[in-house]
Amino acid sequence: QVQLVESGGGLVQAGGSLRLSCAASGRTFGTGTMGWFRQAPGKEREFVAAISWSGGSTSYADSVKNRFIISKDYANNTVALQMSSLKPEDTAIYYCAAARRFLSREASDFGSWGQGTQVTVSS
Repeated sequence: QVQLVESGGGLVQAGGSLRLSCAASGRTFGTGTMGWFRQAPGKEREFVAAISWSGGSTSYADSVKNRFIISKDYANNTVALQMSSLKPEDTAIYYCAAARRFLSREASDFGSWGQGTQVTVSS
């Protein structure tokens, strides 16, 4: 099992930026993908971005493409999500997750989840 701990959420005005971080520990061997998902009140959890464990491949939801950047720090087994040009519709709880499948975008493939961090974008 992979343990995941997110940090970096908060309140920001529309147009602003936030950086989320996710520290992975435990049985990380065999992990194929690290991903970020989000869930807004009354909505289903949705895919945001993913990066292969090697860091060589990334994938983004259309709604965040060209605004969010996912990256991986090999030394610390940390995955970051740099969010820019934030919009009120980006408001949600953001979850970090780990999957064995390579570059998956499906929540059902992710077996390990963090506790979530709140991101609130005011208009």
